Amino acid sequence: MTSSYFCSLIPLFFTNLKLMKFKIIGLAFLVMFGYNALASSYLCQSPNGKIQIRFSLNASGQPSYSVSFKNKPIIEESGLGFKIKDKPNFGKMYKVVSVDSSRFNEKWEPVWGETKLIENNYRSLSITMKDTMLKANIVKIVFRVFNDGVGFRYEFPEQEHLKHFIVDDENSRFNLTGDHKIWWMPGDFDTNEYVYFTSQISEITKKAKKRDGAIFTATPIKGAFVQTPLMIKSQDGIYMNIHEAALVNYPAMDLKFDTTTFEASSVLAHDAVGNKAYLQTPTQTPWRTIVISEDAREIISSKLILNLNDPSKIKDPGYIKPMKYVGVWLEMHLGLSTWDMAGTQAASDAGADGTTKKKTKHGATTENTKRYIDFAANNGFGGVLVEGWNTGWEDWFGNWKEDVFDFVTPYADYDVVGINQYAKSKGVSMITHHETSGSITNYERWMDTAYKAMNRWGSPALKSGYVGRIIPRGEYHDGQWMVNHYLRAIRKAADKRIMVVAHEPVRPTGLHRTYPNFMAAEAARGQEFNFWSEGNPPEHETILPFTRLMGGPMDYTPGIFKIKKSYYDPKAKEQVHTTLVKQLALYVTLYSPVQMATDLPENYLARQDAFQFIKDVAVDWDDTKVLLAEPGDYIAIARKAKGKNNWFLGAVSDENSRTLTLDFSFLDKDKKYEVTIYKDAPDASWDLNPEAYQIEKKEITFKTKIPVLLARGGGVAMSIMAK
Repeated sequence: MTSSYFCSLIPLFFTNLKLMKFKIIGLAFLVMFGYNALASSYLCQSPNGKIQIRFSLNASGQPSYSVSFKNKPIIEESGLGFKIKDKPNFGKMYKVVSVDSSRFNEKWEPVWGETKLIENNYRSLSITMKDTMLKANIVKIVFRVFNDGVGFRYEFPEQEHLKHFIVDDENSRFNLTGDHKIWWMPGDFDTNEYVYFTSQISEITKKAKKRDGAIFTATPIKGAFVQTPLMIKSQDGIYMNIHEAALVNYPAMDLKFDTTTFEASSVLAHDAVGNKAYLQTPTQTPWRTIVISEDAREIISSKLILNLNDPSKIKDPGYIKPMKYVGVWLEMHLGLSTWDMAGTQAASDAGADGTTKKKTKHGATTENTKRYIDFAANNGFGGVLVEGWNTGWEDWFGNWKEDVFDFVTPYADYDVVGINQYAKSKGVSMITHHETSGSITNYERWMDTAYKAMNRWGSPALKSGYVGRIIPRGEYHDGQWMVNHYLRAIRKAADKRIMVVAHEPVRPTGLHRTYPNFMAAEAARGQEFNFWSEGNPPEHETILPFTRLMGGPMDYTPGIFKIKKSYYDPKAKEQVHTTLVKQLALYVTLYSPVQMATDLPENYLARQDAFQFIKDVAVDWDDTKVLLAEPGDYIAIARKAKGKNNWFLGAVSDENSRTLTLDFSFLDKDKKYEVTIYKDAPDASWDLNPEAYQIEKKEITFKTKIPVLLARGGGVAMSIMAK
């Protein structure tokens, strides 16, 4: 039997309890936690008292934790620990040697983001343990308990008997209380471009048998394995999200479920010889995060993952500018042009072996690029992306080839210097594209040279790509080696004052707080899958904010107006699984400080009334309100433009039609606003009539409520301008 005592403002209960050391940070409060005289149980509560973690050592000296929400268990006793290579007895039995507690509360301003200010308010509990080996090893487990969830990590201080070591396994567990509903994709360390499944935990193994053949690098792990961020809804209506924060010098974490006990355990990507991580003390792991709420809207609104990352390390962020951009990109996916000058690399024409069916014109020409620059300048867009500008595209796909691109040599029909000068004269920035083809050893050799070339050309932004299997061979996209590479690239880009948008990287974990030049990433199933595969189902965009976007902004490439590919090829069956209006709404619901106007310029010019929303919508925000949300069903979000009193609202639905009543009580009480409503036509639907829309204007105030019908796979978008 154990007995716990809670501290108060007068620490009388801790007389003669020499294990306790208090460190007060921020506000002058003592942390609220419990202590057991047998040193086996410690409690820590969130500042509002709703969330509580309990750390315990059992009779065998094994650590565990549990989490409750409003006095209701949501994570039952779950194991913690490590397996270290060549140390078979590591952590067999621990004892607690010290306990630190702290309270922290601050507000900080991001360089860019969804809100102007972010509150970082938590209580922490740090347990330092020593195992009972003759040459003892020391491990610290640190918990931070926020009002919206919990983060914990392992820290290995500098010590005599543990210096360089290899991680065989991390044994962090998440013992859920039942067969909950989850939104998930199969465990895979080489891609996160799967369609999401919705199921009970007990159904994972059966559901995961379906494999998407359009994912080139798919290597699904057999069994009940899932990726994070994992969205969960308990049987009694509690929402949870499991992910990680501050992934640095460590492999990404997937989860393995026991589908009968509903316990998930951490699984780490390994390297070519089977090792998980190579570490040297002092060091620490990423934070394991659990966001918790009984309101789905609060899951999306959580800043817990950002708060667990270090503050910005960029001293002068003046070059970091959110923007909208256009680009020579979609035409390759439609098969209208190619990446390579020889005319063989169009995505829709490529077979599984990289061969092609027909020859098409090169897209990245000087003439074509200037057309996009003019379009961007005429419509207020800040950037132009061009893919296929550099030599090497002819035989890169699927060949696992090392020396493919040099990232500085343009094709003969692309004047890279002249194009950058032309763009500058029009007030537009060129976004340089670096497709690594997975050959990271090659990219590492060229990175410094390529970034210096961008500086000479005047290109302030980079889109990097990691399509293909990784070289060094045997490494995964999500392994420690690649995690370190992604961060090296971001840091080097920061040294050269370059912004980065990464495609096919490891999924983000909030590092854009520390390195705000890391603007966005793909790291999930993006829009392009709609043009050469079974596509993204209508529910996809209602799941992404609860999963992929928990770790950071996504470059989803919205804004498609010609929904069906048959417009270009009468035989084509592929299409975008949304209405046109839902494409507008995605600029608000899928957050990114860099948003692409993805469709071809001529398609926008043909629908200038709808295109106006894309021209108007902001990409940097002072405030965000999640109005309505249910994962996999619907989302409605309103955002206030940076430095202005204008709001933009987006709402999206899954495959079902539904009416949402939108409440505008977030508006200033003393002002009137003009709202422009872009909505699905009454007969619109994603499959039968996706391009039908209506536009209306009206005056509203904070008292206004508007019911809006969303079509099947549809949405609504609103520009709300202060009068």
